Amino acid sequence: MPQTITPWVLLVVSLPTSSATARMRIWRGFKALGCAAIRDGAYLLPASAEREQALQALADECQREGGSAWLMAVEPRTADENEAYRHLFDRQSEYAELRKAWQEANAGLASLSPAELARLQRKQLREFDALRAIDFFPGEAAAEAEAAWADLNKRIESLLSPGEPQQTEGRIPRLKITDYQGRLWATRRRLWVDRAASAWLIGRFIDKEASFLWLAKPSDCPEGALGFDFDGAAFSHAGDRVTFETLMASFGLESDGALMRLAKVVHVLDVGGEPVPEAKGFEAVMSGARERLTDDDALLAEMSTVLDSLYAHFLRETAASQHKAAAR
Repeated sequence: MPQTITPWVLLVVSLPTSSATARMRIWRGFKALGCAAIRDGAYLLPASAEREQALQALADECQREGGSAWLMAVEPRTADENEAYRHLFDRQSEYAELRKAWQEANAGLASLSPAELARLQRKQLREFDALRAIDFFPGEAAAEAEAAWADLNKRIESLLSPGEPQQTEGRIPRLKITDYQGRLWATRRRLWVDRAASAWLIGRFIDKEASFLWLAKPSDCPEGALGFDFDGAAFSHAGDRVTFETLMASFGLESDGALMRLAKVVHVLDVGGEPVPEAKGFEAVMSGARERLTDDDALLAEMSTVLDSLYAHFLRETAASQHKAAAR
């Protein structure tokens, strides 16, 4: 079967000599796009409308800085020539460097605090995502890196939240709040984001007379207690929901726009996802409180104040947004 000839786009530039800052900025732009340098000033990419637009933006910047630029379409004459172009985008060495960094990071994971582990996890994922974005012809090296990342990520998760629940599928039944009053609720001790936020949600919106038990291990949960945020608990991760979101769905709290905003903060800090502006600050406060307070009752009390404030902030923003929409 004959090999498909890949269309290519080539930008030839003469970079300005007057500004080292501009030259560096333009060069970083080429690097971020994953361009292959054919020679000094000639940058190649597999053709696509998005990449052509990005190269045009760099060409325009180069011209604004006093340089020159020519953007052109390129078509290999033979399959061998096409393969030679593709070889310029071999990312094996870059994946190898990334995996080496993961191995080095793995050796010191156990000594890191939860906040440091979370930051490391996000940093490594950003770097991996950046490489995958410019791996236009992924092969075996990409597959091996995916497997290595899965292993590293699993270890980080196990250290970040020992006994962290695994996702379960299935419909979340709607429950009556009146049936869950004055109950004993239990979760793993040394609270982190999802557990702390879930306990706050229970005491604030579900069971105002709740009492809490902090477990050394999930198997210590006594009969009659309502477990949350561990495997086999009454309330835990379900589908793509973290425990906080499962509790909201179970007790019909998803109509509260401010709680939904808060749920996004908890979700991204617990399992990742779309960045939320308030998440980094909440994580910093939670990490600091966790360092200062060894008693989980005291930790929940302090973080409840923070969560009350965040909820009030989201409540005001949600009301303002609704008022603005109604006025249109």
